[in-house]
Amino acid sequence: MSSEKNLHNRPVTDMRYVNEEENDELEIDLVELMYRMLEKIKWIIGAALVGMLVSGIFTKFFVTPVYEATAKLYVQEAKDKVVDLSAINLSTQLAADYVQVFNNWHVHHAVITELGLPYSYREIQRMLTINTPEKTRIIEITVTSTDPQEAYDIAMAYAKHAPIFIEARMETSRPNIFEEPRVPTRPSAPNMTINVFIGTFLGAAIAVAVIFIQFVSDDRVRNAEMLQKRLGLATLGMMPLQEGGNDSKLPGKDVKKHAKGGKK
Repeated sequence: MSSEKNLHNRPVTDMRYVNEEENDELEIDLVELMYRMLEKIKWIIGAALVGMLVSGIFTKFFVTPVYEATAKLYVQEAKDKVVDLSAINLSTQLAADYVQVFNNWHVHHAVITELGLPYSYREIQRMLTINTPEKTRIIEITVTSTDPQEAYDIAMAYAKHAPIFIEARMETSRPNIFEEPRVPTRPSAPNMTINVFIGTFLGAAIAVAVIFIQFVSDDRVRNAEMLQKRLGLATLGMMPLQEGGNDSKLPGKDVKKHAKGGKK
């Protein structure tokens, strides 16, 4: 009975031993990987600097800057000075309805004709962004263009023609121009800081990935501990190479040469 118990207990002990060996090997591999990364830290930093330089040059010379100009309309249904809660709620709802006016081809046509723009209705629609901040009666008209003056002109034209269309076709009070657009002095895109940061991160990440792949695919035995792990045998001794790393000077090489000479 005692022998049977020992037989049943041995596999459990063996599995624990195997698991401990696997855990030790994983920990040592992670430590070796960390040391490999530290050895290649110059390459990682160099790749990060290259990524930063490439992203900065690309953003500066190959990406067209884009400018934004924003005009704001204020919606008020009641024209008298007495404004109750129902009038405010109605004006807020009308502001959401007026957003659809900027999808109307009549308004696009009026803006294109006034400014003599070379754009189609679809093209100018893509340049236009309409926003109504939550719980407000304000309509924000934002125009994006590669030319700052053009962005200003188009935003101002929409702020002028949209209220005229609303009053004539929807039979409501005309929204007032709450804020005129300004000629933008700085591009809204691209963001140089963000692009440089992304380029630096990608450069470092690529270098780390290459080093990791090399580390995983490298199956060479570098020391006695790795040999003991892979073969499961204890190391009896080590024979160092002579200075210069010439393998032909090893005793084993001389024995082989003498052996070949004897056969001849």
